[in-house]
Amino acid sequence: MDALRSPGGCPWDGEQTHRSLVRYLIEESYEVVEAIEEPGGVDRALLREELGDVLLQVVFHARIAEEVPAASGGFDVAEVVEELNAKLVRRHPHVFVDAAPAAPADATSAASTPGPPPPCPPTPPRTRRRRGRPPDRRAAPREPDPALGRDQAGGEAGALGPFEGVPPASPPWRWPRRP
Repeated sequence: MDALRSPGGCPWDGEQTHRSLVRYLIEESYEVVEAIEEPGGVDRALLREELGDVLLQVVFHARIAEEVPAASGGFDVAEVVEELNAKLVRRHPHVFVDAAPAAPADATSAASTPGPPPPCPPTPPRTRRRRGRPPDRRAAPREPDPALGRDQAGGEAGALGPFEGVPPASPPWRWPRRP
């Protein structure tokens, strides 16, 4: 990505911004869903390809953010991974225990405790608001279309799709497949 964004790299890649890449991140996310929801079951080869495309978007956005000074909110892909690691540990304290080794008696009693491990806590709802966008618009419920028995995005009426809560400005259609 550095070679693509640096002088002498790809002019198209060099011109991209977080905003200009949003459509591609959404497109790739839809394609991951398509690979998972294949009629014959998960298409693992396609899923692997599409997850790679989503990962490319993550790396691309992190590289753009790296061009912003840290004092102005810039970050790099290593900071994205560090934040993800911290989040996983914070949300799963029953899995990621303190670095101090457990006493042998603790290990024995924990190993002999019957039953499954405690459930993982649900992902907490986001509380940050995006500037200039009221919260009711961000997650506006889709009204069913009684004539079609479908909601406005084409799903079954009353069914929650994988992109429930995506802002209405996001495309509710599927992007054309690349050859």
